[in-house]
Amino acid sequence: MAGGMARAALRRGGIGHRLARPPALGGRAAAAGWSGPAAGGAVQYCAELVRKRDYEGFLCSLLLPVESRTSAFALRAFNVELAQIKDSITQKTTGLMRMQFWRDAVEDIYSDNPPHQPVATELWRAVKRHNLTKMWFMKIIDEREKNLDDRPYRNIQELETYAENTQSALLYLTLETLGVRDIHADHAASHIGKAQGIVTCLRATPYHCTRQKVFLPMDICMLHGVSQEDFIRGKQEKNVRDVIYDIASQAHIHLEHVALDDYLYNMRKVDFNIFHPSLQKKSTLLPLYLYIRSWKKTY
Repeated sequence: MAGGMARAALRRGGIGHRLARPPALGGRAAAAGWSGPAAGGAVQYCAELVRKRDYEGFLCSLLLPVESRTSAFALRAFNVELAQIKDSITQKTTGLMRMQFWRDAVEDIYSDNPPHQPVATELWRAVKRHNLTKMWFMKIIDEREKNLDDRPYRNIQELETYAENTQSALLYLTLETLGVRDIHADHAASHIGKAQGIVTCLRATPYHCTRQKVFLPMDICMLHGVSQEDFIRGKQEKNVRDVIYDIASQAHIHLEHVALDDYLYNMRKVDFNIFHPSLQKKSTLLPLYLYIRSWKKTY
């Protein structure tokens, strides 16, 4: 049911479900002048990348007005491209080179000369369409570049700073695609982004542990006498759950949002055992919940 709803929404929005290969182009001028089927291919590419790598963001983007939807997919595809760099490299130098590609790409986008890459091309269209703020793109790149080092956050404030400069910055850009430039909306987006960043860190912990890595704030782990090795071994003692409780509580302070609230609620049900199998499953009813809240205008 959930998959059918998402596919139907995609068709209504004019975005195909199958992954489209980026069109072959002969030069930068061609990239800057995409139109017709080629441009549609870039939209499909972004939408499918987001569907595969950021499913909740994909569903939320489907609920946006048509004039903002393709731009939102481009923004989230950009975020996905940056987010997956860290997990796809074995040497930091390679990651720095890829980050520099995107830094140069943003500079070129604002010079009306985007590179031959479907996400970059759609970003260029979004920038032209909505006059998006360049600073937010650069903050996302800079913060993700800093995060290439495989080390845990020193404290919860450091994790919140990372979330603000990545997730919140992405939300500020999304608001701009909706024509919203308001200090009160930005304030709400800041809290939402911080909560989303904290929850993302929690949700990724079991995966990171399989790779012998732990990024949870060190100050909270030390407070409860929990080591990185305790997480890597999948221990489920009370002090381990207390670490997760403290971090989850900080996320709860920041916002009430359907997708994040659902995860935090499910975490409470298993007594903050982050390794519980139920937390690794996608919510098949999430598309329906999002649609109902959108219809009721309650978020």
